[in-house]
Amino acid sequence: QVQLVESGGGLVQAGGSLRLSCAASLRTFSSYAMGWFRQAPGKEREFVATINQSGDSTYYADSVKGRFTISRDNAKNTVYLQMSSLKPEDTAVYYCAAGLITSRWRDQYAYWGQGTQVTVSS
Repeated sequence: QVQLVESGGGLVQAGGSLRLSCAASLRTFSSYAMGWFRQAPGKEREFVATINQSGDSTYYADSVKGRFTISRDNAKNTVYLQMSSLKPEDTAVYYCAAGLITSRWRDQYAYWGQGTQVTVSS
């Protein structure tokens, strides 16, 4: 059974940093593109960042570009999201997802984690 487990969320002040991790039980983790999405209360789940299978191609939402960095370690079956210069509007539940291609569209991802809460106080 495929499992994606996010960790690293928490409460941080505006301007601070957090690093999220997502550990995947995928047998062929290196065959999957990985993405991060987030969902704030009352809003739809939105794209944050994606990384290709080898880790040499990344794509970000405009709202996080220059502040967030996605990376992966295929030896550890883990994808990361380093978040810096956090803003209150970054408050959301953050989800990792696995799919066959890098994409900003939710329906391109077959597997999802349960999410980790990130709260940024002003």
